[in-house]
Parts: sequence; C-alpha cells; structure tokens
Amino acid sequence: MQILSFKSERSRAFWTTCLASAFRTALACAIVGGITLFGPMSIRSQITLPAFSYVTVIIIIVDATLGDTFRGCWYALYATVQGVCPAIFCLWLLGPARLTTLVTSVLVGGSAFVVVLPQNTHVIAKRIALGQIVLVYVIGYINGVNTEPIMHPIHVATSTAIGVFACVLALLFPVPNLACVEVKRSCRLIAENYSERLNLMMKAFLEEDKKSALAFMSQAKSKATKGTKLLHSIISKQESMQWERFGIKCLGPYCATPGQRLQELETPLMGMSIALSSCQKFPMKLLNLELKDGLHKLEEHIDMSFTRIKNRLPFDLATVSESNTDDEVDALQALQSVPTEQKDLPSFFFLFCLKLLQNKVLGTKRDDPPNKSAKVDDSQNKQIHQGSICTGAKRLMPAFKCALSLFLAVLFGLMYSKKDGYWSGLPVAITFAASREATFKVANLKAQGTVLGTVYGVLGCFLFERYVKLRFISLFPWFVITELLRRSKMYAQAGGVSAVIGAVLILGRTGFRSPSEFAIARIVETFIGLSCSILVNISFQPTRASTLAKTQLSASLKSLHECVEGINLSFSSITKFRESQKGLKSSVTELRKLIAEAEVEPNFWFLPFHGAAYNKVLKSLSKMVDVLHFGAESIEFIEKELHGPHHDRHVEIMTELDSDIQVLKEKVGNSVKCCEGITKIKSVAVLETEIEKNGIACDVEAGKASIPSMFMSSDYDLDNKIEKILSCYLGNVKKMIDRDERQEKKQMVLGLSGLAFCMGILVAETTEVEKTIEELVQWENPSSHVNLHDISFKIHALQNL
Repeated sequence: MQILSFKSERSRAFWTTCLASAFRTALACAIVGGITLFGPMSIRSQITLPAFSYVTVIIIIVDATLGDTFRGCWYALYATVQGVCPAIFCLWLLGPARLTTLVTSVLVGGSAFVVVLPQNTHVIAKRIALGQIVLVYVIGYINGVNTEPIMHPIHVATSTAIGVFACVLALLFPVPNLACVEVKRSCRLIAENYSERLNLMMKAFLEEDKKSALAFMSQAKSKATKGTKLLHSIISKQESMQWERFGIKCLGPYCATPGQRLQELETPLMGMSIALSSCQKFPMKLLNLELKDGLHKLEEHIDMSFTRIKNRLPFDLATVSESNTDDEVDALQALQSVPTEQKDLPSFFFLFCLKLLQNKVLGTKRDDPPNKSAKVDDSQNKQIHQGSICTGAKRLMPAFKCALSLFLAVLFGLMYSKKDGYWSGLPVAITFAASREATFKVANLKAQGTVLGTVYGVLGCFLFERYVKLRFISLFPWFVITELLRRSKMYAQAGGVSAVIGAVLILGRTGFRSPSEFAIARIVETFIGLSCSILVNISFQPTRASTLAKTQLSASLKSLHECVEGINLSFSSITKFRESQKGLKSSVTELRKLIAEAEVEPNFWFLPFHGAAYNKVLKSLSKMVDVLHFGAESIEFIEKELHGPHHDRHVEIMTELDSDIQVLKEKVGNSVKCCEGITKIKSVAVLETEIEKNGIACDVEAGKASIPSMFMSSDYDLDNKIEKILSCYLGNVKKMIDRDERQEKKQMVLGLSGLAFCMGILVAETTEVEKTIEELVQWENPSSHVNLHDISFKIHALQNL
C-alpha cells in the first residue's frame, strides 16, 4: 500500500511539474503571438523576426523560475552587446550590398569565434548572441540593398527583447514562479525524507531479524534516490534564488546556499546505509537495553532538528544550529564495548555516522588549521604557466569549432537556398553546448525533434486552415508532449527543445509561404547545419569517448593512488588529504560523463565499448570516494580527541595503529598503481612487441617468479591476512582505550573503528577493481590470455631499462 502511495505521489508530482512548465511556455509563446499577430502596427513594424522571439522564449523559459528569467534578461542584454552592436558597425562599414555568400559566412564564423572565446560567459548568453549573429548577417545578405545597416540589427534586438519580456510576464502570472518557493518546498520534502530514512535505518539497525532489517534497508534506499533528486533540484535553484533576491526582496533571512548545508546532512545518512549493507548478522552484538534506549533518544533529538529545518528552510538554514547545545543528547554514553573482530566494524561505523550526523545537525564545525603563508618557487610558477597555456588551448578549440561549424552551415545553407539560408545556421547557433557532447546522439535527437515538431506544425496549420488566428491554440497540447519528450531517455533535452521550436516556428508565424513548403525547406536546411556540426566535431574531436574514458580511468586510478597515500595518523597532512580526496571526486565525475557518452556513441568499425565493465569500475571508485571522505572524518575525530594533554600517553600505541594502517594502505596503493599502469597500455600485443624489441623476453619467466604479486585478487589467503591486520589494529585500539583514564571514550572508539571500516572497504573495492580491469583487458585483447601479474611485470621490466 505504501509503495502504491509513493508511486501515485511521484506520478502526481511529475504531472504537476510537467503541466506547470508547459503552461508557462505556452503563456510566453501566446504573449509573443499576441504582440506579433494582434499588437499595434507601430510595435509589429519593429518586430521583423518574430520567429527569433519564440526561439528566445524556448532558450530562456525551459524549466525556468522567475530568478532564471531575471538572469535571462541580463544574458540577453549581454548577448545583444556581443552580437548586435558589433554587427551594426560591420554592416555600416561594409554595406549590405557588398555582402556575398562567402563574406557573410566569414562574418558569421568570425563573430561566433569572438562570442564563444570568453570562458566565463554563460551558455544561454552565447546561444542568444550566436542566433542574433546568424540572423543579422544572413538576412542582411538575403535582403541585399534593402537592408538598413542600423535598423535591421536593432529589429533583431527588438525581437529578442519581446521574447525576454514574454518570459518575465509568463513567470509572473497567474502567480510568480519563485525559485525560493520551490526550494522551500523541496527543503521541507527533503527534511521529511531525511527523517524517514533515519527512522528506517534505525529500525534496521535495531532489528533482531535479518529479513525484516533488509526490508527496512530496501525502503530506505528507495527514499535515498528521491532525496538525491531533491538535493540536486535545490542546488540547481540556488543561483536563481540569488537573482530573485535582487529582483524582489524575499521576506525573512536569506540563505544563499541551502544545498551545501543539506549535503552535509546527506553524507552521514549515506554512510549509515553503507554500514548497514555491510552488516552480516542481526541483531548487533554491541546492542544492549541501555544503548537501545539512548539511540531512540538520539533519533528523536535529530528528528526534532529535521523538523526545525522543515519549518525554517531555506531562509535561515544557517540558524538551524541555534538549538541549545546544552540540550545535546549524549545517547552513546552507554557504548562501553570495543570492536574485536572485523565483522563488528560495520555496526561501529553506523554509530560513527550517527554521531557525525548529530554533529552536523547541531552545526558543530571543525577547527580549521591556521593558514600558513606558502612560498611559490620557480617550479610552481612554471607549472602555473604551463597550466595557463593548457587552459588557453582548451578555450580556443571550442571557439574555433563553433566558428567553423557556423561558417560551413551558413555557406552551404546559402548555396542550397538563399532565401532560407539562415535556417541552416540558426539550429547550430541556438543549440551550442559549452561542454563535450555525444555528437551523433545529440545530432540525431535534434534532427528527429525538428522533424516531429515541423510535422505537427504542418498538421496544425491544416486543421486550422480557416482559422489562422486561432491555430496557435493547438500548440498547448504539443507543449505538454514536448515536456514529456524532454524528460524521457529517448529524446532528452535536445530532442524536446527541437520539437517545440519546430512546431512554434510554423504555427506562430504569418506572411510566409505555404506551411508544407516552409517545413520541407527548414528540415533540409536543418539537416545541412547538423551535418556541418557533425563534420567539424569528428574532424577536430577525433578521439572517441571510449578512448577518453580509458584515459580518464587511468587518471582516476592515479588520483586514487595519491589519495590513498595521504592516509595516516600523523594528522599533519589532513588538509592535503582532503584536497586529494576532492580531486579524486572530480576525476571520477569526469569519468562518469565520458562513460555515459561512450555508451551511446556508434561503434562503426571500432571495438564495441564494454560499458558493463566500466560501470563496475565506476561503482567501485564512487564507493571509494565516499569511503575516503569518511576516512578523513574519522581521522579528524581522532585528532580532536587526542588534541591536548592526552596526546603524549598515546604516542606509542598511535604509532602501532599507524603502522597497521600503513600495511593496508600499502596493499591498496600498490594494487592501484599496477592497475593504473595496465590501463595505460595500448594492447597486450603492443606490449609483447616492445618486450621482444628490447630483448628481455627470455628473462620474463625467470624474473616474474621472484617478484611478489601486487594484486590482491590473486592472493587466495587475502581475507585471512586482512582479518589478522585488522585484529592487530583493534587489539591496539583496546589497549589505548583501557589505558585512557577518562570516562568519555566513545569518540575515540568511533573514530578508530570508522577508519578501520573504511580501510576494509577500500581493500574489498580494490579487489573488485582488479577483477574488472582484468575482464576489461581480456575484452580488449580477445586473442591473448590475460594475467595481470605477467602484464605488470613486463611493464615494470620496460620501465627499468
């Protein structure tokens, strides 16, 4: 019953969002249509390009709030300065009569290069500016001597302004669609979500029956998915909230970044889920009646904090921590035991994450280390200089590709049909992407969307042939359909936007030739533009996403190795460790993007992309990113507890604990380093050729036996070895706790147990990474027998020549 209720609630929310977005889009287009079709002649005479007014609406209003529209106004103004103002000067200097197909194409391409080159310009501003450039120059060339060098660009700017004005009105009526209201609603929902997940996971932790515990865990995971979506929605609306703050003063205190604060609460909940999924036996051995009672009190205390968040967010999220710390519930005071076996660690890690959640809810902050002035030497300056050169090259390539795409699109579009030439360049301009895309997939979706929208527009014109002024009504159901298309996996954003533009340009226009003739011309011109875009992308982006994914996998493993090397209990490098952990997270995020692109790119004559293997590695790396974050939190727990007069008495045992950690760290680090080297080889055959070329083939069999394997997956006694290391570590933990005379020992126990659990997860996931990489190398070398140890030895032999 609960599952059905959840499904109906999710379905209702989906349709509400979909219909609301469709209504706003329809209203904005209706405003443009009303002005351009029924407005005073004095205004209509200034809007010579109503089609671009509709295009501007679609660029700005898709999934927009009022803050997004305010931001879109600024972007449109900035785009006009970039696109229209220079065009006025160029047309006045050259004269429209001197424009030719080649000159027009060069002007469009050159202007596009200037617009795209700045890195910090928002993609919406670039799309509007590029669209304006195409229209100013191409239509100026089409009209020839009849073009007014100053008024024609101004008319393009006016058409843009009408679209922006329509967006603002559509977001204001019938009630303003405020991002702060949406965020407030989402924050209330996410606070409820956090409370429900905490309740479910606490029930699972305290459950005595494993089957019932698994049921609670399953419910918590389904709610975690919903919570992640809500969190992403809140983060995506934060910038819009800032724009609304300038446009209309929201009542009450203002929190600019609720997403970051909520992410701090999401992380411990995620850790609790990881701990539960690692538990093997229920009930937990450490549980007693006193501890159970304390955990129930702690749950109620945290739940009260979630209630305060639900009632106050997003405007004074920072003051949620104002709850009196004197009332803090020390529910874990009944925890007197110390883990003695590896299988005890998940339950202690669960309590560690629960304590971490309590600290986050109460607003407890880490004591940041004092800032130290760092001297930058010549080598660092050289690295910075080289980084600047690389950044410059990265900025130039997208600008060059966009300029060349538009140059070719306009050139061939005008060669095919002078009067419809701008329709080849306009789709390329208004769908410009600042980042790398799956070229063939996106182009295919745009083409299909354009055809679907155009066909619908022609049918609408046919049905409303006698009522030309009323045919705009037929657009509303199409807006609903395109909202569904945009949210579907089949068409996504690119296909949905193309579909809605295709219909609007036909149904929202008058004074052109017959709809069917216009539709065919636009489809052909769009095909020309998309073909040019594909041609440029495959010419100047020759490296396939699958190849980049393999390279990024190596980079991610390198980042992982650097991050693992930073784990220690000296506490002196915790800041560096956190920085390397952030770098690893960024690298894994980039890997995820490339894997998604590689999975949809065509194979042609290349080896098919092994998406299943890459996703396995990605899953393991993502879990390791999370675990390393908790490792850093554990180390800071320990550091805080040892800070002060208690440090000296524990120096000896801390050294022993650190040596145990170093053994595990070395095993993980060596394995990851070898995996990184293996992912860099082109193929096993190429490696064999290099071995033979350097004359060391005869030494391989004799030498590899003397070198111990660095791979954990080949160690059949690995589990016992890891268990012995962790048992030794936990024995030292018990010595430390027994030696400590203080009553409050739980913080130390939780911190040290949390670190041990994280190291155990790192070992397990590293083993999975090894197995998957072996599978991946075997896939890429089907005719060879793959043995990671043999390949690693050969790589080592070549490196030591």
